[in-house]
Amino acid sequence: MLYFLDSMSLCDDTLLCNYPKCRSKLCGFAWVTACSHAFCDQHGSGEFSRSPAICPACSSALSGKMDIVRTELSPSEEYKAMVLAGLRPETVLDISARALAFWTYQVHQERMFQEYSLSRAESQVKQMEKVLTQQNQNRELELNAMRGEVASLKKVMDEYKRKYSEVSERLMERNRQYQKLQGLYDSLRLRNMVVGDREAPRQAAPPEFTTGVIRQPSPRGSPSFLATGPDGDSRLFSSLEPDTGGKTFFQFSSPARDKGRTLFKKY
Repeated sequence: MLYFLDSMSLCDDTLLCNYPKCRSKLCGFAWVTACSHAFCDQHGSGEFSRSPAICPACSSALSGKMDIVRTELSPSEEYKAMVLAGLRPETVLDISARALAFWTYQVHQERMFQEYSLSRAESQVKQMEKVLTQQNQNRELELNAMRGEVASLKKVMDEYKRKYSEVSERLMERNRQYQKLQGLYDSLRLRNMVVGDREAPRQAAPPEFTTGVIRQPSPRGSPSFLATGPDGDSRLFSSLEPDTGGKTFFQFSSPARDKGRTLFKKY
């Protein structure tokens, strides 16, 4: 009796539909079979309306008149008062024992089903733990490989940084040398420009013809008298200093002198 009560307490005093895909709590009306299975009103009406009737739980043939019964799970007080009335005590006890055996079987089957579900879930959990452990090991190996790769890349990056610093220092040194050479070049170019400006008037002035006549110093603004040259011509030159660039009368050369200068330039 205590086992029955314990079994009833485990299932909260409620049976479940034995249809494999239903497993819902029985309420209202239920279909019970001679093979000690119970079904909800929806699946019982659908399964047992065909002939011959087959139990969906154990595939037993239910051909007897009382092999399938639709019963009310919460009967009225009048039904309870009259259903066993007039029966002998041993009949009442036999009926009660059969009813309790049916309940006990249902509770036992439910317990077995829950234990099977639990063991299946545990096996799935163990399998998933194995898979998870394997995945963790693979991830750890990949992580270690990636760490080694990162370390090697860091070494390569440090080497590139060192080379970059060396190249930067060389570039800075070359820039300093370039600036120095640029300064020297600018100073030399400026010096050459100054020297060129000084030598330009000398190169632009025509060469003077030397006649061998010794110019005597004369006072400022007075004419100069020159001796006779090799060609026998005597010329009078004026050494007056004009204020403008125009020639005066005394600055024109004689035809003979121009002829001699032309001949000199020609030969």
